[in-house]
Amino acid sequence: MDGSRLARKARFLRWALNFYPPYLGAGVRVRHISADLRMVRVKMVLRWYNRNYVGTQFGGSLYSMVDPFFVLMLMENLGPDYIVWDKAANIEFVSPGRGAVYADFSISQQLVDEIRMRTAEGSKYLPRM
Repeated sequence: MDGSRLARKARFLRWALNFYPPYLGAGVRVRHISADLRMVRVKMVLRWYNRNYVGTQFGGSLYSMVDPFFVLMLMENLGPDYIVWDKAANIEFVSPGRGAVYADFSISQQLVDEIRMRTAEGSKYLPRM
C-alpha cells in the first residue's frame, strides 16, 4: 500500500476507533496513529463511568484500551496476503490508574521483515511482543 493511502487509512482508523462504542463507553481515546501505522498512542481518562468500586480505572477498561493495536498495526503493515490473529495476551497492572493512563505501541520494519521471512514458506509464526 502506498504511503498516502496508508496515511489516509491511519486517519480514518483513528477517527473510527474514537467513535467505536466500547471505546466511547470506556473513555478511551486514540491520540495518535502514525502515517505508516507503526506507532499508536492511546489515552484513557478516569471518569465516573469507568471508575471501579475503589476509585481507580477498571481493569477490563485498561485491557480493552490496549487489546487491538498490535494486530491492527501488523495487519496493515503486512498486507492482505497475511492473516494476523491474537493468540494470547496478558496484562500486569503496575499501579492503580488514578488519573489519565497512556499506552504507546510501536512495531519496527525489522519485525515486519522477520515475520515475512519466517512465514515465506507458509509456516505459522508467533512473535512475542
